[in-house]
Amino acid sequence: MSEVPLTSGNTILEAKHLVKTYSQRSGKFGFGTTLVKALDNVNVSLREGSTLAVVGESGSGKSTLARCLLQLQPLDSGEVLFAGQDLAKLDGVALRSVRKNLQMVFQDPFASLNPRMRVGEIVGEGLLIHQMGNASEQQQKVVAMLKRVGLTEADMQKYPHEFSGGQRQRIGIARALVLKPKVVVCDEPVSALDVSIQAQILLLLKELQAEMALSYVFISHDLRVVRHIADDIVVMYQGKVVEQGSVVDIYQQPQHEYTRNLLAAIPGKKIVNASKDV
Repeated sequence: MSEVPLTSGNTILEAKHLVKTYSQRSGKFGFGTTLVKALDNVNVSLREGSTLAVVGESGSGKSTLARCLLQLQPLDSGEVLFAGQDLAKLDGVALRSVRKNLQMVFQDPFASLNPRMRVGEIVGEGLLIHQMGNASEQQQKVVAMLKRVGLTEADMQKYPHEFSGGQRQRIGIARALVLKPKVVVCDEPVSALDVSIQAQILLLLKELQAEMALSYVFISHDLRVVRHIADDIVVMYQGKVVEQGSVVDIYQQPQHEYTRNLLAAIPGKKIVNASKDV
């Protein structure tokens, strides 16, 4: 199916013709090499203040897309435009300056946090790197953000292992948002959490989005989760975008067989009456 443009709005992040290829060992003894296209001419766009969900099974290319959008992995070809700037063409200093506006919330809330650092150091590290304020101002920002995500000032002195999975993900969210970014890429941010905690984190993300005028790229394999947060959906399969559209259109009138199969796999759900209420 050919790709169609998403609903109108100011585009803040746009990917054009992204190609990313990996070398994979093959053959009986692993002496051969096979090229695998993780991204095959991928085009996506994120509207300002909205949430673009990228869905697909493991190996579909969605996490590779997330890393390439943030320039955490180099592309073979293609452009990633943030506010009109091609990130691939920026040098180290210029890219670092832009990067404070592009942050990430990771899938594993424990593995993504340095176990040897206190929470205050983890959340404030970005402020140090980007030299945002003096020490007193940085501490005030860290405390304010921790409180906003449901933690306390006393938690600054604790280590990640002292928190539950949901609390650790709140720390990860605080770390990303303390820099006041414009775009946040959420890579399977609730997949490692219990269902009851998932709802809390999704609600927190939606509240923060409204308060801080954030734009989200939300990576997920779970369409049950996506329906609660997304405005637009991109469906990926084997490195390609096979369908995209508004959340209502995707749920009520899926066009591609792969999308229909993903929707059919949602326990107890039918492909009608999409609702974004948590």
